Amino acid sequence: MKVLVTGTAGFIASNVAIKLIERGDEVIGLDNINDYYDVNIKYDRLKKAGINRDKIEENIIVTSDIYKNYRFIKMSLEDKDNLNKLFQNEKFDVVCNLAAQAGVRYSLTNPEAYVNSNIIGFVNIIEACRHNDVKHLTYASSSSVYGLNEKMPLSTHDNVDHPISLYAASKKSNELMAHTYSHLFNLPTTGLRFFTVYGPSGRPDMALFLFTKAILNNEPINVFNHGKMIRDFTYIDDIVEGIIRVIDNPPKGNNKWSGQQPDPSSSVAPYKIYNIGNNNPVKLLDFIAAIEDKLGKTAIKNMMPIQAGDVPATFADVDDLVKDLNYKPNTTIKQGISNFIDWYLDYFEISL
Repeated sequence: MKVLVTGTAGFIASNVAIKLIERGDEVIGLDNINDYYDVNIKYDRLKKAGINRDKIEENIIVTSDIYKNYRFIKMSLEDKDNLNKLFQNEKFDVVCNLAAQAGVRYSLTNPEAYVNSNIIGFVNIIEACRHNDVKHLTYASSSSVYGLNEKMPLSTHDNVDHPISLYAASKKSNELMAHTYSHLFNLPTTGLRFFTVYGPSGRPDMALFLFTKAILNNEPINVFNHGKMIRDFTYIDDIVEGIIRVIDNPPKGNNKWSGQQPDPSSSVAPYKIYNIGNNNPVKLLDFIAAIEDKLGKTAIKNMMPIQAGDVPATFADVDDLVKDLNYKPNTTIKQGISNFIDWYLDYFEISL
């Protein structure tokens, strides 16, 4: 297939792109390489796929030095004209839209970034798919959409009408827009609600990166909700495998769907929503203990109240993923944290 993967300087998409490339797909990666966090990590992810930093120019396609079937373009999703030209020229079979402004807490102070990237950018992507005969749009949603929902495990078959951050609301809006296009234009769309993704080359604003850095530097870590947070931490390789399986299986529409008892996760249109989570929630203090054990150091814990926009617990119901795609994430938290810390020590050239 010919696949557009957006956000390929980012954590998840960089890994998805390489997986697709190595199995033989023709891939174009897209990213605007913004400075939400350290751009050096973003450029290093691109370098791993053979995209040389010195060759990158705005809106110019460059070819990988490693993979002949991989090219990259620096572009923003908000740039509608150039995005449309890219679609018209390249004629993608499939689009995997993983570019987004991420982060719950950042959305409290920088709402415009989320409107521009996650809403305007998403509209531009889905319009381009509609007008250029794309066979399947797969896109990143988030476990954040569950908001005030408390019934565990969190299920795609339950309504998610009470988000508690603009980030979550922007992701919910993506799901709503996707259904509209699936219904009106028969565009197959699949939304993926990711649950706290972690692993090597992960985002520097995420807990595992922040905690590891602070513990190594003998600095205190902020432990929100006084350590009573529960998260369904999901390892990057498990997320990537789930995404690839979804890409290969576009939805066809649910002929048992009923408007009398509407199932939010599917439709008569070719539309589907999946959770991708480990289905094994972990207490935040146990997560910290696993980091301490690997590093051989004890964290200095600064106990804090829960932050605005955060939910106290996540726990993914992945029954549909298992039933439809015969897949369930299974990397243990101990193994995943060990892999991350090995990468961190190597990347920053630190000896224990």
